[in-house]
Amino acid sequence: MHLGPARAPGEPRGADQNPDPKQDYLPGPKREFCVMDIKLTIQKQARSVRRRAAGTAEELAMHKSQLASVEVSLDWASVHARHRDRSVFDKVDFSRDPFPGALGARLAAVEHGVSIREEFAAGVMVSGFDASAVRTLKRSQFRRRIAAGVEIDPHVGRFYPRGLVAAGTGDDPADRRPFRYLDEEPEVFCVDLNHPLAKFPVTVDVQVIERLGARAEHSGRCRDIGHDLADDGPGFQAALPDRDTDFFAGTPFARIDDGEDEQFYVMPRLVDHIDAMARAQVTDIYTRFLQPGMKVLDLMSSWHSHLPADVEDLKVLGLGMNEEELDRNEQLSARLVHDLNTRPELPFTKSEFDLALCTVSVEYLIEPFDVFREVARVLRPGGHFVVTFSDRWFPPKAIRLWPELHAFERIGLVIDYFRKSGGFTGLQTESIRGLARPADDQYARMRPHADPVFAVWGRAKPV
Repeated sequence: MHLGPARAPGEPRGADQNPDPKQDYLPGPKREFCVMDIKLTIQKQARSVRRRAAGTAEELAMHKSQLASVEVSLDWASVHARHRDRSVFDKVDFSRDPFPGALGARLAAVEHGVSIREEFAAGVMVSGFDASAVRTLKRSQFRRRIAAGVEIDPHVGRFYPRGLVAAGTGDDPADRRPFRYLDEEPEVFCVDLNHPLAKFPVTVDVQVIERLGARAEHSGRCRDIGHDLADDGPGFQAALPDRDTDFFAGTPFARIDDGEDEQFYVMPRLVDHIDAMARAQVTDIYTRFLQPGMKVLDLMSSWHSHLPADVEDLKVLGLGMNEEELDRNEQLSARLVHDLNTRPELPFTKSEFDLALCTVSVEYLIEPFDVFREVARVLRPGGHFVVTFSDRWFPPKAIRLWPELHAFERIGLVIDYFRKSGGFTGLQTESIRGLARPADDQYARMRPHADPVFAVWGRAKPV
């Protein structure tokens, strides 16, 4: 390559611009001039390389993803209760993972611990209600048999996978999206294929839990945060506006083991039924309702009451099935062995307690309406009854209905316990999903997320 003196565009090659490559390196002044030109050219090239390198670094910085862990809450109201459904998302990429509305753009400048929120009309965050998605099908188009010896008997108001009606809707038989069973006649039935939240306005609240820094952006699947938040559950807990969900047809309170509970619980079970992270969430929920000096009824208690240690002067009475478990519970001020399934009446006076709790045990009650009615009686007017549960239980003693329901339908069932007991008002629910399971948990490799927590509470009416 010729590196001689540069010439202006269009200038003819002159005598001092040697056309012969063999004569590029000449003795005397002409050689010195060429060497200087070579140095200048090399310096220009070096500056160009540095500029390109700086530009590349700037571009890389611009294309790094800002990651964070966030908690996203979905607030909405059904005909009978107010609901908050919380989900935690780890390693959210603000540059790639879409949030509903303008939340994603606003989050980029939000510090950890700060919340932002946005309201959405019905049909904005999820697809709006479409009347054509309410269809009438033939009874023969419901696939009742789902496995050898397993058949589904559909009930009004309940949710089922779309694949069960694929013969009538044209969906894939493996489609897991939900539909709601609305009504039935001798030859036909009606289904609603709309999203369970299609008719509900919602408020989305986002809090940055932790900033995780930046990483080089790579290709990959983005997560639609709005879709994931509202998917597989929220909306299932709502009753239809004009009728109750049919939870109670047949024998919903039958159990695999209908033997005496006293014998089943004769041996102490000093185990934790949910993981440490889930237990911490239960404690956090209970803390909201506690004040110093309260008298608390821990219903269906065991060796832990899941109460915080820093609330002073609590008087906690634990009512449970096993004396040794109750004796191990250091948070109890008093203990009582009592079987609510044989004696739903509570041996306490009217308005005796300020707060009542029931932790991961409501699924074992075979007389829930009587028990809830009794709890309302022994609570002072305005006192709260808080019921928490998860997706783990003792199968032999859980009522038959419990495992048949979707986790969020169980929230609706407990709402009905409160409603039909007649003793409560101001019903609210909360769900918590997506938290990390503790690394030392025995199930951490199989289940990376903590056990979900579901809560339903209400205030006692004046008796």
